[in-house]
Amino acid sequence: MLKRDNVWIGVILGLVLPGIAAFFVEVLKKNVRILEKDDLLYIGCAALNMILVKYLFKQYKENTARGVVASTFICALVFFLYKMR
Repeated sequence: MLKRDNVWIGVILGLVLPGIAAFFVEVLKKNVRILEKDDLLYIGCAALNMILVKYLFKQYKENTARGVVASTFICALVFFLYKMR
């Protein structure tokens, strides 16, 4: 998948994958009435990052996995601050 092991690549991957998933969550929320509770759906988006981290560690891409974890924590902090307001 990746030839380079770089923290910044991990940060980008960690932000893009949940971004795409969040887009699909928004589309599903508008079309499916049951999915109006979006908290668990957004947490599922972050869970996608953990699947990516597991894959990257198996491929010995530790720095890239660290970038994904860092971006996951940043997204979790933003989500927490958003929910507090």
